[in-house]
Amino acid sequence: MFERFTKDARAVVIGATACAERADSSTVTEEHLLLSLLDLGGSRTDFAFTALGVMDRRADLEASLADVRRRGGMTKADEEALAGLGIDVGAIVARVEETHGAGALAGDRKDRRWWSGHRAFTREAKSALEKSLRIALGRRDRTIGAEHILLALASGRGVVAEVLAEHGVTYGALERAMFGGTDGGAARAG
Repeated sequence: MFERFTKDARAVVIGATACAERADSSTVTEEHLLLSLLDLGGSRTDFAFTALGVMDRRADLEASLADVRRRGGMTKADEEALAGLGIDVGAIVARVEETHGAGALAGDRKDRRWWSGHRAFTREAKSALEKSLRIALGRRDRTIGAEHILLALASGRGVVAEVLAEHGVTYGALERAMFGGTDGGAARAG
């Protein structure tokens, strides 16, 4: 699949690995893919982020990602479901951090990398890259670009898609900004 990646898409994957390294994370996550996309200048994704006002609110977006990391990767939907059962996630996070220190739930298994020397991609990050292929095929594109990776992140379920949506970056908004609203049919499928 990597051979179908454009220069920009390859830069995103390499940049995501660098983001994980800077964060001292043993794995490359969807969040690292998003941060790498935000750093990619002069691309269709950069244009979309600028058009949607994300670049002006990048600090807010990164703060939202940090807040999710602090909650152990729990989405707002998860938090609301637990609140319906009478469980206050904020109180639990505060209590855990009081006992074990700030960011205790963010956890990263640093022992997985020791024997390979490489940062593995999480299941969710791999899934996003695979979905980018399906989106490219659905749009009848011959290559996988950074724009397909961004669309895959926005179309998924989970923390990154939720944070993007909170900042007005939905699949539809991205598609309009990057492609003028043309839909390649099954581009969202998968």
